[in-house]
Amino acid sequence: MSFTLRVSPSEIAPTCSDILRGRNMNLIVSKPLFRAGDFIRKENNLPIYDDARKVVISSRIVPGQLEGSLMGKKHMAGPSRKLKYVRTLLIDNYDSYTYNVYQELSIINGVPPVVVRNDEWSWDEICHYLYKERAFDNIVISPGPGSPTCPGDIGVCLRLLLECRDIPILGVCLGHQALGYVHGAQIVHAAEPVHGRLSEIEHSGCTLFHGIPSGRKSGFKVVRYHSLVIDAETLPKELIPIAWSSSTGTLPYLDFRNGDSWLSGDAEETRSKEVLMGIRHHTWPHYGLQFHPESVATSHGRQIFKNFKKITEDYWGSLSLTTVSERKVYCNACLQDKDRQRLFKDIPRYTKFVNNAEEAIHFNSYNAVSFSNASNGKKYLKLNWRKFEGLASQVGGARNIFCELFGQHKAENSFWLDSSSTEKKRARFSFMGGKGGPLWKQVTFRLLEQSDTSCKQGGYLSTEDAHGSTTSTYLEDGFFDFLNKELQSFYYEEKDYEGLPFDFYGGYIGYLGYGLKVESNMSLNRHTEDVPAACFFFSDSFVVIDHCNDDIYILSIHDGSNKDAQWLDDVEKKLLSIKDHGANDLRPQHSGSAPCPLVRPDFVAEKSREQYIADVEKCQEFIKDGESYELCLTTQMRKKIGERDSLGLYLNLREKNPAPYSAWLNFSSENLSVCCSSPERFLQLDRHGVLEAKPIKGTIARSATPEEDELLKLQLQYSEKDQAENLMIVDLLRNDLGRVCEPGSVCVPRLMEVESYATVHTMVSTIRGKKRSSVSAVDCVKAAFPGGSMTGAPKLRSMELLDSLESCTRGIYSGCIGYFSYNQTFDLNIVIRTVVIHKGEASIGAGGAIVALSNPEEEYKEMLLKARAPVNAVMEHHRNSDKN
Repeated sequence: MSFTLRVSPSEIAPTCSDILRGRNMNLIVSKPLFRAGDFIRKENNLPIYDDARKVVISSRIVPGQLEGSLMGKKHMAGPSRKLKYVRTLLIDNYDSYTYNVYQELSIINGVPPVVVRNDEWSWDEICHYLYKERAFDNIVISPGPGSPTCPGDIGVCLRLLLECRDIPILGVCLGHQALGYVHGAQIVHAAEPVHGRLSEIEHSGCTLFHGIPSGRKSGFKVVRYHSLVIDAETLPKELIPIAWSSSTGTLPYLDFRNGDSWLSGDAEETRSKEVLMGIRHHTWPHYGLQFHPESVATSHGRQIFKNFKKITEDYWGSLSLTTVSERKVYCNACLQDKDRQRLFKDIPRYTKFVNNAEEAIHFNSYNAVSFSNASNGKKYLKLNWRKFEGLASQVGGARNIFCELFGQHKAENSFWLDSSSTEKKRARFSFMGGKGGPLWKQVTFRLLEQSDTSCKQGGYLSTEDAHGSTTSTYLEDGFFDFLNKELQSFYYEEKDYEGLPFDFYGGYIGYLGYGLKVESNMSLNRHTEDVPAACFFFSDSFVVIDHCNDDIYILSIHDGSNKDAQWLDDVEKKLLSIKDHGANDLRPQHSGSAPCPLVRPDFVAEKSREQYIADVEKCQEFIKDGESYELCLTTQMRKKIGERDSLGLYLNLREKNPAPYSAWLNFSSENLSVCCSSPERFLQLDRHGVLEAKPIKGTIARSATPEEDELLKLQLQYSEKDQAENLMIVDLLRNDLGRVCEPGSVCVPRLMEVESYATVHTMVSTIRGKKRSSVSAVDCVKAAFPGGSMTGAPKLRSMELLDSLESCTRGIYSGCIGYFSYNQTFDLNIVIRTVVIHKGEASIGAGGAIVALSNPEEEYKEMLLKARAPVNAVMEHHRNSDKN
């Protein structure tokens, strides 16, 4: 398809008071596109089933209805005035990339934008801030799932585009489609869905693309996330095409041909017509871009936002001095603070303090709010520690240390955050411990039953203390709120941990289950949880192994009332005893119970091969209809194993499939053990306030021969499908970190690197950012939970779709395991490659990211590949146990 540029008035000319032409507008496509489940999202985020979605858009957006109102008024001519900064209203269409736009605009505009979801403000509120308070200089409409033809997907955006003709507006992806749709263009399915893939772009040279090259091999490559497009044949004369794809195919991000443009994959499958990539209104300052300028892989994306700022400045500069001076700084002062508070309005804020030797109270480096918000129960903690240089190898390494110190009595109430794969400096420290001193406790949180809708976040917390006493408490505000209050209540001296090379000094160690997504904006859980939603030990005595320097640290915290160092003395004595008598291949003690009867050796899968492949195809239908870019479909397989030695199973798993973020957890009172060999970090916050995520997307089996293994590694590296999967999750994690990080601090130091493990090669990226001082550690986790690599994008819509497809709860799988230190550092993995043993049954979750390029049969094989290591560990341990 070819496009012809039409001559039109200036792009930035002020709008006139003429109303839109009174022609009939085609405001809805012949076959409406509805959201899966046919529900729309209300302000309380609960799915409300409504036939309103099937009704033609109401007369409130009919042209001409606001004659005589604030909209569309001519501004008086007069001296121009340059804006000192640009204040943006950013409309969030429930997307997972909105805060990437937020980060870019914060840097470019000089002040952060105000983010408002598309159904959060009433039209009266919007008019008040735009025209009474004059709080904003421009509007950006975010990407999002679904279609602009669906009121529940687009919210207030159509009305903004139709009635705010005198305010510069930039629509991205869904916002771009909305601009075309509201003026009469039709929204149709693209020739093929394109998500996380790149295209070269030609443009008209208009102001939005000032300083940006154009055409094939120009270097202007953009990332696309869309299944729907504006039908260019139906584009009305009010709208002018300004950009389009310059080639008939997509490009990989990494190209083994050294970056030369080439058609990716099978040309017959990827070949498509040139696609309209940008439009503008011929008189109003309204623009639309089908591609994503905020993506990490889009070139010249920041320049586009700078150009939109220039358009805004020139637009308002052309108006009267009086008009511009009346625009208040309300957004920059009052509203900005309100917006940041609203982002975490459900999360209480607390001040964090430290206590020095004189017991005077001081703010530490994270402090940003007043002491009056601190929780009532103050807990003063004192840390004691000892270091033994070069001792780890002399006592047999981490495995022997754990089995000797904590492996007795079935390793009851023990934990081991196990860096069992330390090569290439992927991990350095292991943390292990058991039931320790008087501050030890176990907290177990269970969500309310799904049928009880009185409080979607609520649940019951059971607490067992060091003496065995148990209490139960109802938590109306959920587990994240409880954990936040707990961590905010600690007082400590920073000098206590000076000289320690790691960031865990005592605190909570355990897991957050996938079901806690209901505390991170998900409306509800479709499936009932069997295991607790969260379970943690508060560890006051533990051992740390530095694998890099071969050192051992033993640490103990107390509250000042008990300064007994007996635990430190006992552990030191045991370690030195092992050294003196030589390191043995110590094994955990087996119970004296009778051997278990033989059980059927096979795992039972929740879904058959045919059912799983059918679900993959359903995912691709959702993707085709624009409901998601990527869906991480999973399933479970189960096996009855009885009362077996679960620690022995974990030792076998870590030996056969070592990984940098492995973990062992044993909650004896819950009859629950977790054997995890995860290679993936979910999120880490270090003592310097730096957040890091390391998502994995893209997996291929290793070969026994070095030559073939290297070829498989290269095959993964240059697979456009796997690159697209990885890029989508990288942009999602950038968004999640962007919600809580300082503007301009979110970066991607490593993109799409291939890491090799015992059984697979994986594609890994690293995202980092500097945490804002106004948010807590738990705020950061809540903003990103569950990990995007286990959901897909956009996250919220994807989780809704996955809940409708998956036949059982994920439980601990897809959640995270790790620690929250009392000083608010944390490190959490993604729970994959894991065996969960609960009440005599072993369960293993596995799955993969489904994208438009997925082959259903290959996706089924990839799911089995990911389950292979934990399944084999269970089966081998089962056979060995039966022999004994």
